[in-house]
Amino acid sequence: MIGDIVASAPPPAWLVAAIFALVYTGMILGEVPGLALDRAGIALLGAIAMVLSGALSADAAWAAVDVPTMALLFGLMVVSAQLRLGGFYSEVVRRLASPPLAPGALLAGVVAAAGLSSALLANDIVCLAMAPVLVESCSRRGLDPIPFLLGLACAANVGSAATLIGNPQNMLIGQQLGLSFGGYVLDGGVPALLGLGVVWWVVRRAWRGRWTAVARSIASDAPAFEAFPTAKGLLVLGALVVAFLLAPWPREVAALAGAGLLLTSRRMASRDVLGLVDWQLLVLFLGLFVVNAAVAEAGLLGAGFAFLAEHGVDAGRPAQLFVLSAALSNLVSNVPAVMLLLPAAGHPQAGPVLALSSTLAGNLLVVGSIANIIVIDQAARLGVRIDWRTHARVGVPVTLASLSLAAGWLWLRS
Repeated sequence: MIGDIVASAPPPAWLVAAIFALVYTGMILGEVPGLALDRAGIALLGAIAMVLSGALSADAAWAAVDVPTMALLFGLMVVSAQLRLGGFYSEVVRRLASPPLAPGALLAGVVAAAGLSSALLANDIVCLAMAPVLVESCSRRGLDPIPFLLGLACAANVGSAATLIGNPQNMLIGQQLGLSFGGYVLDGGVPALLGLGVVWWVVRRAWRGRWTAVARSIASDAPAFEAFPTAKGLLVLGALVVAFLLAPWPREVAALAGAGLLLTSRRMASRDVLGLVDWQLLVLFLGLFVVNAAVAEAGLLGAGFAFLAEHGVDAGRPAQLFVLSAALSNLVSNVPAVMLLLPAAGHPQAGPVLALSSTLAGNLLVVGSIANIIVIDQAARLGVRIDWRTHARVGVPVTLASLSLAAGWLWLRS
């Protein structure tokens, strides 16, 4: 094996720690200065370095990858891709924006649609598909698209906290901790629903009396709506939710079965569907699984938790895990944060605590969530600029209020 050839003895702990530090510094920065590397590339190179250094053998590296989580992610990405290609997301926005609704009512529709969609589908895909059509529809009506885009981003994050399939970190938590799909909905559903109300109230208050803008003609490249592919995707999604709630099958098996059914098509080319799968995210997961396993194997992860405990931070206690997860999610992003903290998740409430805190904290700053970045990038391509200060006017109060609601709800259920 490569690891055995390169290093017959385990590498010194400092080398493993150095590779780990470089990888997670990359998670914070989002890049390596001077190199064309993003987070996925950094995680993959970190995994390769761990194998080459002998921290893990190649076999141990493969064994470190949580295949059920990867399979669940992939299967649900295919479902989201089917709906995006069928024009489902763009049709939802156009139907919302077509009637002459007052701005506050339109915002409520956007928040509700984004929140509900993100609870059942990957929130990143929801934002990617809805943002351009939202800019087009608002500009045509003479409305400032910025408050609606911020409502979309915040609602997608908050809504995704409601279920174990709303975002990648929740899928990981559910798979690794063996959480019940229906049981988690009782933990996450109420804070998410209340959080959507908070999103609407905060955005509406921030933009009260300043909804209008000069009407412009903007054409997005959103796919046209096709009834049959959309209906097929929604039918498979509905069947998967029922299976997750009632069937004894593993969630990843059900998701792969649904993906296989959707890929078996006479209308939609598999290359088009697979082209919309977020392979970057899958590579990020793969790399971090290996990096974190090598750190745990070297005893560094346990030493880190022991160091925190000596200084009064016990990650095994729900309240402290909640705060630690929220803070770390804004430092290294929520997926890497959850991967680091999962070994400390021994308390019965640890799963809901990690899922809610890491997800809701993503609204604090632009870099806290990929969904935020996607919305801002999609808007910029159509000439709508949203800086971090504008986002923070909404993101900070939404985060503080939604985290408080989640903490209160979990305390009531403890």
